[in-house]
Amino acid sequence: MTATRRTRTLHGQRMSYVEACPEMAGDGDPEVVVLVHGIAGSAETWTPVLESFERSGCDRLLLAPELLGHGESAGVGGDFSLGAYANGLRDLLAVLGHRRVTVVGHSLGGGVAMQFAYQFPEMCSRLVLVSSGGLGRGVSPLLRLASLPGAEWVLPVLASTGVLDLGVRGLRLAAALPSFGAEAVSLRETARHAASLTERAHLDAFVDTVRSVIGPGGQRVSGTERLYLTEGLPTMIVWGDRDPVIPVGHARRAATLVPHGRLELFAGAGHFPHCDEPDRFAALLTDFCDATAPADLSVAGIGPRVAARTS
Repeated sequence: MTATRRTRTLHGQRMSYVEACPEMAGDGDPEVVVLVHGIAGSAETWTPVLESFERSGCDRLLLAPELLGHGESAGVGGDFSLGAYANGLRDLLAVLGHRRVTVVGHSLGGGVAMQFAYQFPEMCSRLVLVSSGGLGRGVSPLLRLASLPGAEWVLPVLASTGVLDLGVRGLRLAAALPSFGAEAVSLRETARHAASLTERAHLDAFVDTVRSVIGPGGQRVSGTERLYLTEGLPTMIVWGDRDPVIPVGHARRAATLVPHGRLELFAGAGHFPHCDEPDRFAALLTDFCDATAPADLSVAGIGPRVAARTS
């Protein structure tokens, strides 16, 4: 198996994605798993997981798209809301000819995944939320600061004067120190995400995206009140129990709200459990998909449940 970067043009804008297990694409209508990165991230965050599948084998087509404003996808202007990101996933899948997928979302990508399942239930086979946003108010103070007025002026100054680059170097240095062994993976991933903000298009998208979901008081967008709609949709929640960005308490509460949901906590892991233990994550994902039948939901079927909900 070889992961390959590809691009498609959607509405005149470039969307980049990484494809793994491409041999599955030739088997008629393959089972597809879509891996959605977090804010300031890219498909690279899933590299350890894709490499794990490469070592162990994979019988599903894996797609890791890069949201607009991230990675190698276009990022000039536009709508950076969860709904727009979900529409972008739908459009990419439509262009590629995939009718239903298992969607896996990390951090912001978890919010996008939930929005995708809500907007396009007929396209969602399963849902996997990894250290997901949208399940509570709590979030890192640094992300709250990025939502404040003036961030669009301050952050470019930090990037242009080298302050941001200095911070990235500091994170990478800390990751190499033995005393930070347990946090090394999270520090390296955080450094890679922060480094992407030295590019102005990524920085602008970051600020606009943060403001669409986070305010000074914490996360502003919540999907918890709609988790009852996952009835019939196999759902797994994965979290690091030492997550410093989004509290693990969000995972425990969400697991009580998801009908028949599965909760998997990674002991000692931070905000990137799929990078801390990629082999375990790949095995869990395979087991989850093998053990559950794809959902068969529709907008028509959701309507009566929405109307009947009283609280």
